Amino acid sequence: MGRDISPAAATFCALNHWFFLSKTQLVASGKGALRVGVGVRVKEEGLTQIRMEAAGLDSDGRQFRNAEEMWREEVGDSDKKTQWYRQGVGYWEGVEASVDGVLGGYGHVNEPDIKGSEAFLEALLTDRFSDSGRNQHLVALDCGAGIGRITKNLLMRYFNEVDLLEPVSHFLDAARVNLAPENLGVADSHKASNFYCVPLQEFTPEVGRYNVIWVQWCIGHLADDDFISFFKRAKAGLKPGGFFVLKENIAKNGFVLDKEDRSVTRSDSYFKELFSRCGLHVYRSKDQKGFPQELFAVKMYALTPDPPKMVNGTRPNSKAKTNRPGIIR
Repeated sequence: MGRDISPAAATFCALNHWFFLSKTQLVASGKGALRVGVGVRVKEEGLTQIRMEAAGLDSDGRQFRNAEEMWREEVGDSDKKTQWYRQGVGYWEGVEASVDGVLGGYGHVNEPDIKGSEAFLEALLTDRFSDSGRNQHLVALDCGAGIGRITKNLLMRYFNEVDLLEPVSHFLDAARVNLAPENLGVADSHKASNFYCVPLQEFTPEVGRYNVIWVQWCIGHLADDDFISFFKRAKAGLKPGGFFVLKENIAKNGFVLDKEDRSVTRSDSYFKELFSRCGLHVYRSKDQKGFPQELFAVKMYALTPDPPKMVNGTRPNSKAKTNRPGIIR
Protein backbone atom coordinates (compact mmCIF):
# COMPACT_ATOMS: atom_id res chain seq x y z
CA MET A 1 0.00 0.00 0.00
CA GLY A 2 2.34 2.66 -1.15
CA ARG A 3 5.24 1.26 0.74
CA ASP A 4 8.74 0.31 -0.18
CA ILE A 5 10.21 -1.11 3.02
CA SER A 6 8.57 -1.50 6.42
CA PRO A 7 9.89 -2.18 9.93
CA ALA A 8 9.38 -5.40 11.84
CA ALA A 9 8.43 -5.83 15.49
CA ALA A 10 11.17 -6.78 17.96
CA THR A 11 10.93 -10.44 18.91
CA PHE A 12 12.89 -13.64 18.90
CA CYS A 13 11.78 -17.07 17.85
CA ALA A 14 14.41 -19.48 19.14
CA LEU A 15 12.67 -22.52 17.71
CA ASN A 16 13.09 -21.28 14.15
CA HIS A 17 16.30 -19.29 14.73
CA TRP A 18 14.83 -16.06 13.41
CA PHE A 19 15.70 -12.77 15.09
CA PHE A 20 13.55 -9.74 14.31
CA LEU A 21 15.35 -6.44 14.86
CA SER A 22 13.41 -3.35 15.81
CA LYS A 23 14.32 -1.30 12.71
CA THR A 24 13.62 -2.84 9.34
CA GLN A 25 15.81 -5.91 9.82
CA LEU A 26 15.10 -9.62 10.03
CA VAL A 27 18.29 -11.64 10.35
CA ALA A 28 18.49 -15.38 9.91
CA SER A 29 20.67 -16.59 12.80
CA GLY A 30 20.49 -20.21 11.73
CA LYS A 31 19.12 -22.52 9.08
CA GLY A 32 15.66 -22.39 10.60
CA ALA A 33 12.94 -24.98 10.80
CA LEU A 34 10.58 -23.75 8.12
CA ARG A 35 9.98 -26.33 5.46
CA VAL A 36 9.96 -25.46 1.80
CA GLY A 37 6.47 -25.80 0.39
CA VAL A 38 4.79 -25.70 -2.97
CA GLY A 39 1.22 -25.63 -4.15
CA VAL A 40 -0.37 -29.05 -3.88
CA ARG A 41 -3.20 -29.79 -6.29
CA VAL A 42 -6.05 -31.79 -4.78
CA LYS A 43 -8.85 -33.48 -6.73
CA GLU A 44 -12.20 -33.10 -5.03
CA GLU A 45 -15.56 -33.88 -6.59
CA GLY A 46 -14.18 -33.48 -10.07
CA LEU A 47 -12.66 -30.05 -9.36
CA THR A 48 -8.99 -29.26 -9.00
CA GLN A 49 -8.23 -27.24 -5.89
CA ILE A 50 -4.86 -25.80 -4.89
CA ARG A 51 -3.63 -25.70 -1.31
CA MET A 52 -0.49 -23.81 -0.29
CA GLU A 53 1.62 -26.29 1.72
CA ALA A 54 4.25 -23.96 3.14
CA ALA A 55 4.84 -23.24 6.81
CA GLY A 56 5.45 -19.69 7.95
CA LEU A 57 5.63 -17.42 10.95
CA ASP A 58 4.71 -13.93 12.03
CA SER A 59 6.64 -11.05 13.59
CA ASP A 60 5.50 -12.19 17.06
CA GLY A 61 7.26 -15.51 16.48
CA ARG A 62 4.10 -17.56 16.02
CA GLN A 63 4.28 -20.45 13.57
CA PHE A 64 1.62 -21.35 11.01
CA ARG A 65 1.35 -24.77 9.43
CA ASN A 66 0.52 -23.24 6.06
CA ALA A 67 -0.68 -20.06 4.38
CA GLU A 68 -4.31 -21.15 4.49
CA GLU A 69 -4.22 -21.24 8.30
CA MET A 70 -2.64 -17.78 8.45
CA TRP A 71 -5.06 -16.16 6.01
CA ARG A 72 -8.06 -17.76 7.70
CA GLU A 73 -7.04 -16.13 10.97
CA GLU A 74 -6.08 -12.75 9.50
CA VAL A 75 -8.80 -12.18 6.87
CA GLY A 76 -11.21 -15.05 7.48
CA ASP A 77 -14.34 -12.88 7.34
CA SER A 78 -15.31 -9.52 5.88
CA ASP A 79 -14.72 -7.63 9.14
CA LYS A 80 -11.23 -9.08 9.52
CA LYS A 81 -10.36 -8.29 5.92
CA THR A 82 -11.59 -4.71 6.24
CA GLN A 83 -9.47 -4.33 9.36
CA TRP A 84 -6.44 -5.86 7.61
CA TYR A 85 -6.50 -3.28 4.82
CA ARG A 86 -7.40 -0.38 7.12
CA GLN A 87 -4.44 -1.12 9.37
CA GLY A 88 -2.10 -1.51 6.41
CA VAL A 89 -2.94 1.92 5.01
CA GLY A 90 -3.01 3.35 8.54
CA TYR A 91 0.57 2.27 9.12
CA TRP A 92 1.80 4.16 6.05
CA GLU A 93 -0.29 7.20 6.89
CA GLY A 94 2.10 7.67 9.82
CA VAL A 95 5.24 7.55 7.66
CA GLU A 96 7.04 10.64 6.37
CA ALA A 97 6.58 11.32 2.65
CA SER A 98 10.27 11.13 1.76
CA VAL A 99 12.64 8.65 0.11
CA ASP A 100 14.02 7.66 3.52
CA GLY A 101 10.48 7.35 4.87
CA VAL A 102 9.12 5.04 2.18
CA LEU A 103 12.34 3.02 2.29
CA GLY A 104 12.05 2.47 6.04
CA GLY A 105 15.20 4.36 6.90
CA TYR A 106 17.13 2.65 4.12
CA GLY A 107 17.18 5.56 1.69
CA HIS A 108 20.63 4.51 0.53
CA VAL A 109 19.18 1.46 -1.27
CA ASN A 110 17.39 3.79 -3.71
CA GLU A 111 20.36 3.95 -6.08
CA PRO A 112 21.06 0.19 -6.38
CA ASP A 113 17.31 -0.45 -6.56
CA ILE A 114 16.85 1.89 -9.52
CA LYS A 115 20.02 0.62 -11.19
CA GLY A 116 18.88 -3.01 -10.95
CA SER A 117 15.36 -2.18 -12.14
CA GLU A 118 16.66 -0.18 -15.09
CA ALA A 119 18.86 -3.01 -16.35
CA PHE A 120 15.93 -5.40 -16.05
CA LEU A 121 13.52 -3.03 -17.80
CA GLU A 122 15.89 -2.16 -20.66
CA ALA A 123 16.38 -5.83 -21.52
CA LEU A 124 12.62 -6.40 -21.49
CA LEU A 125 11.85 -3.41 -23.70
CA THR A 126 14.48 -4.61 -26.18
CA ASP A 127 12.94 -8.09 -26.23
CA ARG A 128 9.31 -7.10 -26.35
CA PHE A 129 9.13 -4.01 -28.57
CA SER A 130 10.65 -3.06 -31.89
CA ASP A 131 13.43 -0.48 -31.51
CA SER A 132 13.06 -0.95 -27.73
CA GLY A 133 9.77 0.95 -27.95
CA ARG A 134 11.39 4.23 -29.02
CA ASN A 135 9.05 4.45 -32.00
CA GLN A 136 5.94 3.99 -29.85
CA HIS A 137 3.95 6.04 -27.37
CA LEU A 138 4.60 3.94 -24.24
CA VAL A 139 2.41 4.09 -21.14
CA ALA A 140 3.14 2.59 -17.71
CA LEU A 141 1.23 2.15 -14.47
CA ASP A 142 3.19 2.48 -11.21
CA CYS A 143 1.37 0.46 -8.53
CA GLY A 144 1.99 1.34 -4.90
CA ALA A 145 3.70 4.42 -6.29
CA GLY A 146 4.25 6.15 -2.96
CA ILE A 147 5.90 9.54 -3.46
CA GLY A 148 6.70 8.79 -7.11
CA ARG A 149 10.22 7.54 -6.41
CA ILE A 150 10.23 4.87 -9.13
CA THR A 151 8.27 6.97 -11.60
CA LYS A 152 10.65 9.92 -11.26
CA ASN A 153 13.92 7.99 -11.22
CA LEU A 154 13.08 5.31 -13.77
CA LEU A 155 9.71 5.10 -15.51
CA MET A 156 9.49 8.71 -16.69
CA ARG A 157 12.68 8.25 -18.71
CA TYR A 158 11.28 5.31 -20.68
CA PHE A 159 7.54 5.98 -20.91
CA ASN A 160 5.68 8.89 -22.45
CA GLU A 161 2.99 8.64 -19.82
CA VAL A 162 2.98 7.17 -16.34
CA ASP A 163 -0.11 6.76 -14.17
CA LEU A 164 0.37 6.44 -10.42
CA LEU A 165 -1.74 4.24 -8.15
CA GLU A 166 -1.37 4.89 -4.41
CA PRO A 167 -3.87 4.62 -1.52
CA VAL A 168 -1.98 6.85 0.95
CA SER A 169 -3.11 10.40 0.20
CA HIS A 170 -0.14 12.33 1.58
CA PHE A 171 2.25 10.15 -0.42
CA LEU A 172 0.28 10.90 -3.58
CA ASP A 173 0.26 14.61 -2.78
CA ALA A 174 4.07 14.47 -2.52
CA ALA A 175 4.21 12.59 -5.83
CA ARG A 176 2.26 15.35 -7.58
CA VAL A 177 4.87 17.85 -6.41
CA ASN A 178 7.85 15.62 -7.19
CA LEU A 179 6.55 14.92 -10.69
CA ALA A 180 5.53 18.46 -11.61
CA PRO A 181 7.13 19.43 -14.96
CA GLU A 182 9.38 22.02 -13.30
CA ASN A 183 10.85 19.31 -11.04
CA LEU A 184 11.64 16.85 -13.83
CA GLY A 185 14.61 16.67 -16.15
CA VAL A 186 12.86 14.84 -18.97
CA ALA A 187 11.44 15.82 -22.36
CA ASP A 188 8.03 17.48 -22.53
CA SER A 189 6.74 14.32 -24.24
CA HIS A 190 7.16 12.44 -20.94
CA LYS A 191 4.71 13.14 -18.12
CA ALA A 192 2.84 11.82 -15.13
CA SER A 193 -0.74 11.72 -16.39
CA ASN A 194 -3.07 10.36 -13.72
CA PHE A 195 -2.87 10.05 -9.95
CA TYR A 196 -5.25 7.44 -8.54
CA CYS A 197 -5.75 7.39 -4.76
CA VAL A 198 -7.13 3.86 -4.78
CA PRO A 199 -5.90 0.61 -3.16
CA LEU A 200 -4.76 -2.24 -5.39
CA GLN A 201 -7.58 -4.55 -4.37
CA GLU A 202 -10.17 -2.01 -5.57
CA PHE A 203 -8.50 -0.80 -8.77
CA THR A 204 -9.55 -1.76 -12.28
CA PRO A 205 -7.39 -0.30 -15.08
CA GLU A 206 -8.60 1.16 -18.32
CA VAL A 207 -8.72 -1.62 -20.92
CA GLY A 208 -5.67 -1.77 -23.17
CA ARG A 209 -3.95 1.35 -21.80
CA TYR A 210 -0.60 0.07 -20.51
CA ASN A 211 2.54 -1.33 -22.06
CA VAL A 212 3.95 -2.09 -18.62
CA ILE A 213 2.34 -2.37 -15.19
CA TRP A 214 5.02 -2.01 -12.52
CA VAL A 215 4.22 -3.47 -9.08
CA GLN A 216 6.96 -2.98 -6.48
CA TRP A 217 7.01 -3.44 -2.71
CA CYS A 218 3.24 -3.31 -2.29
CA ILE A 219 1.73 -6.67 -3.33
CA GLY A 220 2.57 -8.11 0.09
CA HIS A 221 -0.35 -6.13 1.50
CA LEU A 222 -2.84 -8.15 -0.56
CA ALA A 223 -4.38 -11.37 0.67
CA ASP A 224 -4.01 -14.24 -1.80
CA ASP A 225 -7.55 -13.98 -3.18
CA ASP A 226 -7.16 -10.25 -3.79
CA PHE A 227 -3.71 -10.80 -5.29
CA ILE A 228 -5.26 -13.13 -7.84
CA SER A 229 -8.26 -10.89 -8.50
CA PHE A 230 -6.04 -7.84 -9.00
CA PHE A 231 -3.82 -9.47 -11.63
CA LYS A 232 -6.79 -11.01 -13.43
CA ARG A 233 -8.38 -7.57 -13.72
CA ALA A 234 -5.10 -5.86 -14.54
CA LYS A 235 -4.37 -8.20 -17.45
CA ALA A 236 -7.14 -6.44 -19.36
CA GLY A 237 -5.25 -3.18 -18.89
CA LEU A 238 -2.25 -4.40 -20.91
CA LYS A 239 -1.73 -3.52 -24.55
CA PRO A 240 -0.73 -6.33 -26.94
CA GLY A 241 2.82 -7.34 -26.04
CA GLY A 242 2.50 -5.65 -22.64
CA PHE A 243 3.76 -7.18 -19.42
CA PHE A 244 3.93 -6.83 -15.65
CA VAL A 245 7.04 -6.28 -13.60
CA LEU A 246 6.68 -7.48 -10.02
CA LYS A 247 9.58 -6.61 -7.72
CA GLU A 248 9.31 -7.92 -4.20
CA ASN A 249 10.99 -9.17 -1.06
CA ILE A 250 11.47 -12.93 -1.05
CA ALA A 251 11.25 -15.13 2.04
CA LYS A 252 13.74 -17.99 2.07
CA ASN A 253 10.93 -20.46 2.79
CA GLY A 254 7.17 -20.25 3.13
CA PHE A 255 6.14 -16.79 4.27
CA VAL A 256 6.65 -14.18 6.98
CA LEU A 257 3.69 -12.13 8.25
CA ASP A 258 4.42 -8.59 9.50
CA LYS A 259 1.78 -7.89 12.12
CA GLU A 260 2.67 -4.19 12.31
CA ASP A 261 2.01 -3.08 8.73
CA ARG A 262 -0.20 -6.02 7.67
CA SER A 263 1.96 -7.44 4.91
CA VAL A 264 3.25 -10.87 3.94
CA THR A 265 6.66 -11.68 2.49
CA ARG A 266 6.25 -14.74 0.28
CA SER A 267 8.79 -17.26 -0.98
CA ASP A 268 9.64 -17.72 -4.65
CA SER A 269 7.62 -20.95 -4.82
CA TYR A 270 4.66 -19.23 -3.14
CA PHE A 271 4.75 -16.44 -5.74
CA LYS A 272 4.99 -18.88 -8.62
CA GLU A 273 1.94 -20.77 -7.43
CA LEU A 274 -0.02 -17.50 -7.27
CA PHE A 275 1.20 -16.54 -10.76
CA SER A 276 -0.18 -19.83 -12.02
CA ARG A 277 -3.54 -19.13 -10.42
CA CYS A 278 -3.56 -15.69 -12.07
CA GLY A 279 -2.94 -17.20 -15.51
CA LEU A 280 0.44 -15.44 -15.73
CA HIS A 281 3.75 -16.79 -16.97
CA VAL A 282 7.25 -15.88 -15.82
CA TYR A 283 8.92 -14.43 -18.91
CA ARG A 284 12.12 -13.56 -17.05
CA SER A 285 13.31 -13.13 -13.48
CA LYS A 286 16.38 -11.66 -11.85
CA ASP A 287 17.74 -11.19 -8.35
CA GLN A 288 18.40 -7.66 -7.12
CA LYS A 289 22.05 -7.05 -6.25
CA GLY A 290 23.80 -4.54 -4.04
CA PHE A 291 21.46 -4.46 -1.05
CA PRO A 292 22.66 -4.81 2.58
CA GLN A 293 22.98 -8.41 3.71
CA GLU A 294 20.50 -7.97 6.58
CA LEU A 295 17.66 -7.31 4.16
CA PHE A 296 15.37 -9.82 2.55
CA ALA A 297 16.47 -11.00 -0.85
CA VAL A 298 14.60 -9.08 -3.57
CA LYS A 299 13.58 -10.55 -6.90
CA MET A 300 12.20 -9.09 -10.13
CA TYR A 301 9.69 -11.01 -12.23
CA ALA A 302 8.53 -10.11 -15.73
CA LEU A 303 5.07 -11.65 -16.14
CA THR A 304 3.08 -12.11 -19.33
CA PRO A 305 -0.45 -13.38 -20.05
CA ASP A 306 0.98 -15.67 -22.74
CA PRO A 307 3.68 -18.34 -22.30
CA PRO A 308 7.21 -17.19 -23.24
CA LYS A 309 8.34 -18.30 -26.67
CA MET A 310 11.13 -20.84 -26.89
CA VAL A 311 14.45 -19.47 -28.16
CA ASN A 312 17.05 -22.04 -29.19
CA GLY A 313 15.21 -24.63 -27.17
CA THR A 314 15.19 -22.60 -23.93
CA ARG A 315 12.95 -20.03 -22.32
CA PRO A 316 14.19 -16.54 -21.45
CA ASN A 317 14.23 -17.44 -17.74
CA SER A 318 16.21 -20.67 -18.05
CA LYS A 319 19.30 -19.30 -16.27
CA ALA A 320 17.56 -17.81 -13.24
CA LYS A 321 19.74 -17.88 -10.13
CA THR A 322 18.84 -19.22 -6.71
CA ASN A 323 17.68 -16.68 -4.10
CA ARG A 324 19.70 -15.82 -1.04
CA PRO A 325 18.02 -15.44 2.37
CA GLY A 326 17.88 -11.97 3.79
CA ILE A 327 15.08 -9.48 4.44
CA ILE A 328 13.31 -6.27 3.78
CA ARG A 329 10.31 -5.63 5.98
